[in-house]
Amino acid sequence: MKYFIERREKDDDGYFTVHWSPLFKADKYEIHQNVPAVGGVAEMYYREEGGHFVLFRLARSWYGGIRAVLRQNTDPDEEKDPLMRAILETHKGSIYYRYSTCDILEDIDDVLFFLYECFSPDSNPVDHSGRYDHIWLNEVDPPQKERL
Repeated sequence: MKYFIERREKDDDGYFTVHWSPLFKADKYEIHQNVPAVGGVAEMYYREEGGHFVLFRLARSWYGGIRAVLRQNTDPDEEKDPLMRAILETHKGSIYYRYSTCDILEDIDDVLFFLYECFSPDSNPVDHSGRYDHIWLNEVDPPQKERL
């Protein structure tokens, strides 16, 4: 996989690098064909009229795989949360996603914990693994030359 999470440890700290996929426009058929059915994390965005991308959801996947999570979380017909469904319906045609794969659940939890601490520090929907005193994260974005 070229979009993956890697982990290094030093002393009692965990250092993660998230190699993100490019941003892809959400389409259930393309998600089914191109997104792997393995564990990982995903970010979902909508694009405003001025071209600015707005992050509206962070998600993790374990058993069902990134493909299933993205398929459900980008389709208003599949979405069960009324607020998220309203966002998907309001921004239909301008929903995007990116993902990174990982096969270690504790790494997924630590990465998602860090991302939530950055983007929504008071929400605390995910606990970290408890393995490290500090978690550090580096994000690597590929060139956005296609798909946008």
